[in-house]
Parts: sequence; structure tokens; C-alpha cells
Amino acid sequence: QVQLVESGGGLVQPGGSLRLSCAASGTIFSINDMGWYRQAPGKQRDLVATISRRGSTNYVDSVKGRFTISRDNAKNTVSLQMNSLKPEDTAVYYCYARLTRSSSNWREYDYWGQGTQVTVSS
Repeated sequence: QVQLVESGGGLVQPGGSLRLSCAASGTIFSINDMGWYRQAPGKQRDLVATISRRGSTNYVDSVKGRFTISRDNAKNTVSLQMNSLKPEDTAVYYCYARLTRSSSNWREYDYWGQGTQVTVSS
């Protein structure tokens, strides 16, 4: 089995910063892609940022220039540095990983964390 555990959420004022982290553990051979999604009340879960094993990144337009995603392949972790936070960033943030579990079977599996709350409010 595979587990993704997020940390770093909390309450911050507009213009402030937070750093989210996610650690993957369990039966893992290689994590191909990692990322962050978020879901605000009454809205669907949307992509925030993704990063490949080789470091290619993708961001939703609304966070470009403010958020930075990074990963440590040796530790199976991914982080999201969030700067200049806005009230509309308020949501539950979910860690995501697409990975293989065996050196002899390259089938990919998707896993999700339980989520961490980020609230931006004055």
C-alpha cells in the first residue's frame, strides 16, 4: 500500500505565505509525477501545480508567479511554496502522486492524500 501525508496548512493573512509538504511512503518503485490539487467549498477539485520526476512543472494560471512546486526524489516528497496568498486561495489542498510499484511491472497507480486546510483571511 501507499500513503501520502500532507502537512503545513493553516490560517494566514492575505499577502502572507505558507509552505505545504507531502511525504509518500509504502510500496513504491518510482514516482513519476507529483502535484497539488485544491477544492473550495461548493467547487470541484482543481489542479494547482504538478512536477515530473525530471523537474518539469505545470501551474494553473491563477497561481503563476506566486506558487512554486518542488520535489526531492530521494525522499519521495513534494512541496508547494505559496506566497502572496489571496482569500480565493482558501481551500483544502490535496497531494497527488502517479507512481509505479514494481521494477518488473511498469503499471502506474494514482494516489491521493487526505488533504490539508489552507485558510487566507484577515
